[in-house]
Amino acid sequence: MDRPVHRSCGNPHTRHEGIPRMTGLQAGLKNRHLSMIAIGGVIGAGLFVGSSSGIATAGPGILLSYALVGTLVVLVMRMLGEMSAANPNSGSFSAHADRALGRWAGFSIGWLYWFFWVVVLAVEATAGAKILEGWIPAVPQWGWALIVMVVLTATNLVSVGSYGEFEFWFAGIKVVAIGAFIVIGLLAVFGVLPGVDADQAGLSNLTDHGGFLPHGPGAILTGVLLVVFSFMGSEIATLAAGESEDPQRAVTKSTNSIIWRIAVFYLGSIFVVVALLPWDSKSIQDDGSYVAALDSLGIAHAGQIMNFIVLTSVLSCLNSGLYTASRMAFSLGERGDAPKAFARVNGRGVPMAAILASVVFGFVAVFFNYLSPDKIFLFLVNSSGAVALFVWLVICFSQLRMRKIIQAEAPEKLVVKMWLYPYLTWATAALIVFVLGYMLTDTEHDGRETVLLSLLVAAVVLVIAVVKEKAGRGRAGAAPAGEVTDKVSVS
Repeated sequence: MDRPVHRSCGNPHTRHEGIPRMTGLQAGLKNRHLSMIAIGGVIGAGLFVGSSSGIATAGPGILLSYALVGTLVVLVMRMLGEMSAANPNSGSFSAHADRALGRWAGFSIGWLYWFFWVVVLAVEATAGAKILEGWIPAVPQWGWALIVMVVLTATNLVSVGSYGEFEFWFAGIKVVAIGAFIVIGLLAVFGVLPGVDADQAGLSNLTDHGGFLPHGPGAILTGVLLVVFSFMGSEIATLAAGESEDPQRAVTKSTNSIIWRIAVFYLGSIFVVVALLPWDSKSIQDDGSYVAALDSLGIAHAGQIMNFIVLTSVLSCLNSGLYTASRMAFSLGERGDAPKAFARVNGRGVPMAAILASVVFGFVAVFFNYLSPDKIFLFLVNSSGAVALFVWLVICFSQLRMRKIIQAEAPEKLVVKMWLYPYLTWATAALIVFVLGYMLTDTEHDGRETVLLSLLVAAVVLVIAVVKEKAGRGRAGAAPAGEVTDKVSVS
């Protein structure tokens, strides 16, 4: 039997040609997998779970918060799409930063991103376990967390195709559910939903009860802090594209479709919620925004239906989180910024060591969630909280440099271009810095603590990166003339 064709997703410009590896990652993701990963990637569990606090903070004006963050994500994804379409890579923005800004940047943002996702594994495993324990209390919560982690680890270890298949169905359920919610909700808002008397529904909910901005314009920015992290995951499609049959086409397609995906799934569904119910309705805070909206339509078992959808989102996030963390670890290993074992794959094109290392850290974080939820685990969550904004900022600065590199070396690869370069790139970076600065003033929602702890972790990783780079230069300088080394100084 012929062995499957494998495709190396390493950066062709990588400076670590001496790293041994069995073979490259397998091109096992089909177009339908990539399409659904791209669509589902923007629908996180945070949308279903965390939107109620945003509505309570900003009222109907939360729509502007979502629109502002959505615009930010669209711009960042456009930049990332430009770089990834020109050079699809399993390390995505970390690999781009490595080349555009220097080894220190690729190392730092790569490890921070890995840290973010392995903490997410623990958060999502715990959230899923709570739902499952409510359905089958005979199994303790820690047992469910263990089962969920083991099952999805096995899925990722089998092949990239099995990850893609699981994610296709997980994301498919999310998309169908939120699509049905929007259609049913809009019919109720305009009074044409048969058999339902939604007496509270109507566009008047957007302006009554204190107006569109009941807490003033400043609440829009506070709302931004509460919703920005629910958008993390949009970039997964650019990592996964490296394992598809046509990476450039996959990246281009996902980048071009990000606008309508955010407009429909985020703005569309939140609009339905605030139009179906008054923003200050007690049920939104008590039951959650989506459950309260379904209950207002008299839909039976609304809570359990939403629990099922949230569980699906949690499993999707876990599945993608493990995949994303392992591929980032693989890319770091390829570039010599992680143990070389991370860059090795088995006969099925699966980076087993990278997956298992990510899972082990995830299991440790789950353990801390039960052992010390208010100290160690809270530190892990808060110290990874602002990583999303750090990643987006690095993407901005990488694109400013990479555009010039691509134009000089292979201008025909600029199939996706950032709009109004470089002005819009600089404006996006300034907006991200502004959001980080505003978070430092937020003590009510732990914004300041999140930024400071995240900066602390980032500083530690950056110091390690600089020390490692200097040590590498020292070894390269000490090598005898003519000796080939795999450590080359940053260009």
